[in-house]
Amino acid sequence: MNSIVAFEKGTKIKKCETTREALEVFPRAQDVEDDHRVVTALRHVSGFASSSTRRLDIKALLPDPSLSLSLSTFHYTMATAAAAAAASRAAAPPQPPARLIPVHNPFLLRLKPLLPFRSPPKPFSISAAASPNPPAAAAAAAAAAATTATTVADPVAGRALRSFGPSEPRKGADILVEALERAGVSDVFAYPGGASMEIHQALTRSPSISNHLLRHEQGEAFAASGYARSTGRPGVCIATSGPGATNLVSALADALLDSVPLVAITGQVPRRMIGTDAFQETPIVEVTRSITKHNYLVLDVDDIPRVIKEAFFLASSGRPGPVLVDIPKDIQQQLAVPAWDPPMRLTGYLSRLPRPPARHLLDQILRLVSDSRRPVLYVGGGCSSSGDELRRFVSLTGIPVATTLMGLGNYPSDDPLSLRMLGMHGTVYANYAVDKSDLLLAFGVRFDDRVTGKLEAFASRAKIVHIDIDPAEIGKNKQPHVSICADVKLALEGLNQLLEESGLHQKLDFSPWVKELDEQKKAFPLSYKTFGEEIPPQHAIQVLDELTSSEAIISTGVGQHQMWAAQYYRYKRPRQWLSSAGLGAMGFGLPAAAGAAVGNPGVTVVDIDGDGSFLMNLQELAMIRIENLPVKTMVLNNQHLGMVVQWEDRFYKANRAHTYLGNPSNEEEIYPDLVTIAKGFNIPAARVTKRSELRDAITKMLETPGPYLLDVIVPHQEHVLPMIPSGGAFKDMILDGDGRTVH
Repeated sequence: MNSIVAFEKGTKIKKCETTREALEVFPRAQDVEDDHRVVTALRHVSGFASSSTRRLDIKALLPDPSLSLSLSTFHYTMATAAAAAAASRAAAPPQPPARLIPVHNPFLLRLKPLLPFRSPPKPFSISAAASPNPPAAAAAAAAAAATTATTVADPVAGRALRSFGPSEPRKGADILVEALERAGVSDVFAYPGGASMEIHQALTRSPSISNHLLRHEQGEAFAASGYARSTGRPGVCIATSGPGATNLVSALADALLDSVPLVAITGQVPRRMIGTDAFQETPIVEVTRSITKHNYLVLDVDDIPRVIKEAFFLASSGRPGPVLVDIPKDIQQQLAVPAWDPPMRLTGYLSRLPRPPARHLLDQILRLVSDSRRPVLYVGGGCSSSGDELRRFVSLTGIPVATTLMGLGNYPSDDPLSLRMLGMHGTVYANYAVDKSDLLLAFGVRFDDRVTGKLEAFASRAKIVHIDIDPAEIGKNKQPHVSICADVKLALEGLNQLLEESGLHQKLDFSPWVKELDEQKKAFPLSYKTFGEEIPPQHAIQVLDELTSSEAIISTGVGQHQMWAAQYYRYKRPRQWLSSAGLGAMGFGLPAAAGAAVGNPGVTVVDIDGDGSFLMNLQELAMIRIENLPVKTMVLNNQHLGMVVQWEDRFYKANRAHTYLGNPSNEEEIYPDLVTIAKGFNIPAARVTKRSELRDAITKMLETPGPYLLDVIVPHQEHVLPMIPSGGAFKDMILDGDGRTVH
């Protein structure tokens, strides 16, 4: 007769003769986290299919009533379970079906209509004769499993690296990590906690994935974003449940607005605790539903391969964006044999992905180009993967190019046809071109308010062509005359092919229009004033641009320094400029630079930051120092929230409302002392206060191996100009003045 096996809170596994006895001994077996691996191993041996609730069942498994085991002698590792199951199938006679004792979990009962249930396959049992000596049986099973599992030493980290056989059970956390490996992930940014410890343990067994330990979950997520923005590959961040998960929120919102491929994985409390206000429980799927492209709560360990496959596909296809995967801790601990390459369940999404652009629409665009006299290209972040095609199109047509903040680098800003950035703090000539144009070719943009200002006045004389991969953006803010929902890269390839085949490119001549814009460039160049030995922040960026030959990857925080970095550094290629554009998240620059340095070994990465933004995530100097990343941090330190001060000067009669970040009792000192702080992280640092010493200071920063911090003291009275006030039009552009003058 089969025994009922129940689990006690100690290390013993007690056999019981009846269902009633089992429930009396231990009515809530699922509460024992330490014994869960044994529960799962026995489940696997008994042959019951995995589901969201069957892991909680107590199985009738052992045929010998006298058999009593302990965890120390019955330690079912993933290899042991597989080998024991195979031996049992070969040697044991058929056994009666195992009996199940349902465990009634109120939360799971509420979920029952939503969960997939499957009928269990025919069970099999381990006979007493097959394992009279549990330790010996375990050893034999492990030896048998050695043909499918290997353990090697990691010479770098000194850790054991485990590779699993195809049919070898492993924890859900190991399945997750292997799924990441199969997705091509080599770097993750993960901060451990109680609900994600299993994932971190599995990461230590990975032969190919490195974890980069920043010191705050927001920093981890911004680092993953910097990695993704600079490489084009999805960034991966991992956090624990509760506050760890909620610390990802700003980065997820940032990635959604800026179309950054990000996969965020969070630990969650065990399934039985969901909905009970358990320690460090937050409904992160609900919290992030409106700021992610999609998110998942994994309720079945067998779903992990499919969910991760879908997450990476969703994050990087169509309009890229963040995807969150929430995995309860018991799912991470559950043993299963993964089924790789499962079909994705994204029928609706796949059916809505944009198709290649239709020939007749491309012909229509070229007819508009042919009829135009003053065309302008308005290029955004959606062109970040089509830089070559964009340059070819401009070469064939001779159309001037204005870029958004997210579009910087997609067309070289030092090219004669570049108008640089348009919008609120864009160049006069870029905004002039859009205002006077008769054809606006809007490629990979969303007509953001920081670009358009007053919508009715934006490109009011122009016919508008809008090409974007996201159908939701077409006509959302500005109604186009011609629109194509397609990948901009494919659209540009098609346009270039038609231009060359038709010979139209030889007939286009926009030289009078280009000459008119060149005159605007001469009349209204980007400029600033100097005051003695004070360091103009614009000048600091110009010197950095010169000394790096415009080749560095630049990240920024948010504020005046961000706009000056956009204006005065020359970006030559896509993915060279990293900034929180749509969300405008302060604290982005330093961790994003760390992520970019991880993804681009050997490339100079400079975080141009403000003191306000830098202070929000300065703890990430620790990871940069520990990994000796060549991240150079140039802080434009004006002791104020500079952009807010500028608006106070312009619109609030210079009334200061909590925008001073220094020490009010001693305004002469530089507070806090960023140089001392950096040295506390063992990072070389210096401060420069005079314009005559700036070039040497930046040169030293760039020539010093590894990380470096340069504290550049700049006046707080500087304003970012030009400036179109919020909701204004080109005619409202402000060209002069600063905090030294009365407004």
